[in-house]
Amino acid sequence: MQRSMKLGHCVCDPRRPCPCDVFTNQGICPCAGERPDPIDLSQVRLTQMVHNAGCASKIAPADLEAVLARLPKVDDPAVLSGVAAGDDAGIYQLSEDVTLVQTVDVFTPCVDDPYTFGRICAANCLSDIYAMGAVPRTALSILGFPSETHDGRIMYHMLKGAMDVMAEAKVALIGGHSIKDEEIKLGFAITGTIERGRAVEHGTARPGDVLVLTKPLGVGVLNFARQVGKNGADFAAAEQSMATLNAAAAEAMAEVGVSACTDVTGFGLFGHLVSMVRHSGMTARVYADSLPAFGGAVELLREGVVPGAVERNREYVGEDLAVAEGVDAALADLGFDAQTSGGLLICVPRERHGRLMAALAQRGVRGRTVGEIVEPSTGRIELCNAGEARPATETREASEAAPGRSAGAEAPAAPADGDVECECMRRIPPSLQSPPVQAELRVADAGASPCCGPSAAAEPCCPQQGAAATPVAAAAPGESTAALSSQAFGQMMRVTGKGGAIDERGKFLINFALAVMSRCAPCVAAFVEKARTQNVPREQLDEAAWCAIAMGGAPVRMFYQDAMENIGRGRGCCT
Repeated sequence: MQRSMKLGHCVCDPRRPCPCDVFTNQGICPCAGERPDPIDLSQVRLTQMVHNAGCASKIAPADLEAVLARLPKVDDPAVLSGVAAGDDAGIYQLSEDVTLVQTVDVFTPCVDDPYTFGRICAANCLSDIYAMGAVPRTALSILGFPSETHDGRIMYHMLKGAMDVMAEAKVALIGGHSIKDEEIKLGFAITGTIERGRAVEHGTARPGDVLVLTKPLGVGVLNFARQVGKNGADFAAAEQSMATLNAAAAEAMAEVGVSACTDVTGFGLFGHLVSMVRHSGMTARVYADSLPAFGGAVELLREGVVPGAVERNREYVGEDLAVAEGVDAALADLGFDAQTSGGLLICVPRERHGRLMAALAQRGVRGRTVGEIVEPSTGRIELCNAGEARPATETREASEAAPGRSAGAEAPAAPADGDVECECMRRIPPSLQSPPVQAELRVADAGASPCCGPSAAAEPCCPQQGAAATPVAAAAPGESTAALSSQAFGQMMRVTGKGGAIDERGKFLINFALAVMSRCAPCVAAFVEKARTQNVPREQLDEAAWCAIAMGGAPVRMFYQDAMENIGRGRGCCT
């Protein structure tokens, strides 16, 4: 310190005078190895220590793209997907049998608790590997930390949280690098593997694909609101979601086979989607009122609590987004909101959409249909409300040719091969009758309609479920096996719903809890309607639902809350 005082500047940081603010305010000299006394970590507020929280700290996509476009191309035949592809991760052919998938991600804290931040950071960094359909293997850490002025235990808990998630993903943390930094930053370089030709790229969307999103939006605005002292939003569900791996969604995607995928992070839904459609040469249609959001996020946007990342992402998308009349401006902002550890955005062929939704649900992932790929273009997004857009597969000639329909009238999309349309489809609001949403309420392949299956335990809501409980015969000519499977499923539900060692009321509540656990919104709506006719009080439904929440955690709680709110607004199936 004597040398620093003589120079008038700190020898460790020439920008700081000597004595520095740290010495003046805390009475310690960092250059001499002195460190602050331990603090109560429960009082730490990491988000107050950074300018931009989470993935909102990333460089604006337009600025980044302008720089990357000027860099020389990498001429290496082993690079199967590199910078030019703009994909979630790079792919390198190491040998005939080994293909590496590699990515790196670093960002600032998005939550206040160090351990939770570490978990979220690890899940976010692994997400790029999952989006490519690959298996993550190893990780290297990258850490920036103001070690001279902050309690070192914060570092420990951040890394401990990250290592716990890495262990969950069966990924080995094998090393890393750290630097002194004024802001806290944490990230990981991840290496994964995949068979050659099996990677799911983001620039291969095709007309007719359905867009499925696996996590809600709104993390960025919730983070920003907390930084500026705006309260009222429940952040627990968002934290739980951010710390959840996209591994299950990736497994479902690989099982079904999809056209394209990307994960939604710092560039927001529209930023990542526009990159997808630009590289694919397609136009995407997104249904604004189908976008899932964390509680309080849309309300904050309507109040004008709009983070700067929204504007940066809007600039990147530019004129490639067309917003239809009647779209809530807050929902448009939601599409630009920077996400940290967001979900996968999957393009799935329409005929496989039902199977993908079932595969996601089986793994506890709440997939939401948010749009479709409609036609070739230079890469555009159309934002409208569900039910207000003409189905992409329908032509005016087909409408005019339809018997009994006036010229120009819209015809409902025909069920995909092997699908059976449920009677409940005629009871839901027009805003939910877009083709992708219809697909969620149909029987896909050998499955049963979600709004008819469990409800048959009480009283069938659809004709195929109301048939007499007779043995199911072989399929007659022209009759789909899916229809017979639906009948068989309905018969099974009626049998299991009858009283026995457990009375019918108990069976009803058990089946209701299972519907909540599986996060089937139409099923829950059908049960609630039946509960009204059977005088089952709301208290009993809630108590059964909490049994499911105890097993499924915050995602199930979030689903149940949303489902009951939608039913209260008259948006449920069969109401």
